[in-house]
Amino acid sequence: MPTASGHTTAIRAKTVIGTSVKDSSGDKIGKVEDIVLDKTTNNIMFAVVGFGGVLGVGEKFHPLPWNALDYDESDNAYVVNYSKDQLKAAPAGTIDELTRGDGSGFRDRTYDYYKAPRYWS
Repeated sequence: MPTASGHTTAIRAKTVIGTSVKDSSGDKIGKVEDIVLDKTTNNIMFAVVGFGGVLGVGEKFHPLPWNALDYDESDNAYVVNYSKDQLKAAPAGTIDELTRGDGSGFRDRTYDYYKAPRYWS
């Protein structure tokens, strides 16, 4: 099904991974490092956004609810309505920690922190 811009609603994960993430003022805050899927509900659990650090050292990985990322085609970046300070205070960990077990621990903390609508019941 096409979006308002005429693109399809389907997107490949490899297209999303590596895309910049910016705050609403246009400042780059990181990039999408991975997408975590919820196999039991067939939904995207969260996007993993990496920021901070230098050359990958000291970088933190923050799970963001998928619906919090709004793609800006003209800027080829995802835009979030959170400040860098809000993101710094958000749940974060290594990618292994984010997906440990079934991933629901970080998922629940993340959706609670951002007060995002839950896709699961």
